[in-house]
Amino acid sequence: MTYQAPVDDILFALKSAVGVESLIESGIYEGLDEETLAAVLAEAGKFGAEVLDPLNGVGDKLGSTVKDGVVTTPPGWKAAYDQFVAGGWAALPAPAEFGGQGLPNIVAMATNEVWNSSNLSFGLGPLLTHGAIDALLVDGSEELKCIYLPKMSSGEWMGTMNLTEPHAGTDLGHIRTKAVPQADGTYKLSGTKIFITYGEHDLSSNIIHMVLARLPDAPAGTRGISLFLVPKFLVNKDGTLGARNDVLCASLEHKLGIHASPTCVMKYGEKDGAIGYLVGQEGRGLNTMFIMMNLARLAVGVQGVGLAERATQRAVAYARERKQGRTASSKPGEMGPIIEHADIRRTILQMRALTQAARAICLVTAREHDIAHRAASEAERKAAANKVALLTPIAKAYSTDIGVEVASLGLQVHGGMGFIEETGAAQYYRDARILPIYEGTNSVQAIDLVTRKLPLEGGKVMMAYLAEFEETVKEVEASNQPAFGQMGKRLGETVKALKETSMWMGKQLQSNPEAAMAGATPYLRLFGLAAGGHYLARGALAAVRSGSTAEVPYIGLARFFAENITTAAPGLATSITSGADAVLGVEVA
Repeated sequence: MTYQAPVDDILFALKSAVGVESLIESGIYEGLDEETLAAVLAEAGKFGAEVLDPLNGVGDKLGSTVKDGVVTTPPGWKAAYDQFVAGGWAALPAPAEFGGQGLPNIVAMATNEVWNSSNLSFGLGPLLTHGAIDALLVDGSEELKCIYLPKMSSGEWMGTMNLTEPHAGTDLGHIRTKAVPQADGTYKLSGTKIFITYGEHDLSSNIIHMVLARLPDAPAGTRGISLFLVPKFLVNKDGTLGARNDVLCASLEHKLGIHASPTCVMKYGEKDGAIGYLVGQEGRGLNTMFIMMNLARLAVGVQGVGLAERATQRAVAYARERKQGRTASSKPGEMGPIIEHADIRRTILQMRALTQAARAICLVTAREHDIAHRAASEAERKAAANKVALLTPIAKAYSTDIGVEVASLGLQVHGGMGFIEETGAAQYYRDARILPIYEGTNSVQAIDLVTRKLPLEGGKVMMAYLAEFEETVKEVEASNQPAFGQMGKRLGETVKALKETSMWMGKQLQSNPEAAMAGATPYLRLFGLAAGGHYLARGALAAVRSGSTAEVPYIGLARFFAENITTAAPGLATSITSGADAVLGVEVA
């Protein structure tokens, strides 16, 4: 079945969770209106359905290939990317001063969902390019900005992120790639990087690598790391492409999924040294790289939402067509569609509720990014930046976890046919499995949440966010809506569990940090349940206020999430506060 962009679901999340109407009125989104937003999403949906979705299965079967360092993407990939650039999609979130459209992050992330839902392997390329653009905007020299940003903003050139090395995964303090200063102000790099997404390909005329490396006299650890821009082709003073740089794709990784996305082993300086240009200050490379990584982590969370949406659409289509067993509406001697069976209904509701909850979390995080950069007052910008910091690990980890869960549930709806590649459902599960791993594994996100984000401003950022949750619980309970069922009660229990475990975590960080680490992952999951329930409840309240029959289904999703999913909260709280001894006291060898 053909992908259909969930424009109404995205717009509803933007309205009810993000509050886009009031933000437009406030002037944060100057030049944007709801009609334009809806039109952009509709056109993106058309491109995703007509151009990207048909290539998804082809890319999975054929994958990208490499020969003598030259990577060829699957048939149709290059033409699709050319259309993507010609349609202005690559330029959509790029800075206006360098030729982009300058649209806000909420629009970028909403369209990112479409690209990744219709074709995750394709969507990865633009994602990393915009991360490189953000790093250059913040810390690049004026010369580098003028040379590289116009063509990166248009999509004519693409970008990458080069962190990982064979001996050093997440622990970047151990990277060995070297950068030797040259008399002309450039640097010559040598070393090997692995797992480099779109490190080499045939889509764009140049590839701009953002590479972490060490100077010869750099101290050990993360403070000795610098960031360098290393182009595939050097650029002449007139902007034309010059000689090929000493950068080579040695091989492609053979992966469980995302086969069309070329994941490269990159070799720098195999001959005379790869010429690079310093971005930011020497020894401060990780500070700049985290600019790329934070937005990339949100974008990866959106990938989880996109795959969950696609898996749900396929499961629903199959459940409507597949007939098996008797149902309440089936005629004598006939089988009914499995979507009428209670457990399949439950499964599909779970898929939809998880997807809409994660969508709202990601779009709210994008909103806070926008406010942090666009608000008039410094106080607003700082508060939003703190909220971005708090929400980013939730957006990345919770959303990618549910991407895998929903893809797995989609296989279950298909039954045995889901395990057969020809149905297409298995690809989503295979593709989704990388999402909790890259851009910082979800356990890293959980540790970051507990150790760095909870203590922000002495815990005031977290307490303010909890106050938002508590206000929603009060509004739900005060509404006395029969359609809400036990939503207020269950959401209240979830928020209470999150508040109590947050206080527990704060104490453990001072007295027994290992116990806090042992409960970090279930704590992040509990946080995701509370945030997801909060935003879905806001949607239910908005649906009641609007009186629109078209929005009634969102009430059902919010109720289902509260009564069937957030019920895990008390158990998670017990695991967090009482499970550390079992984790730390039991031998695993």
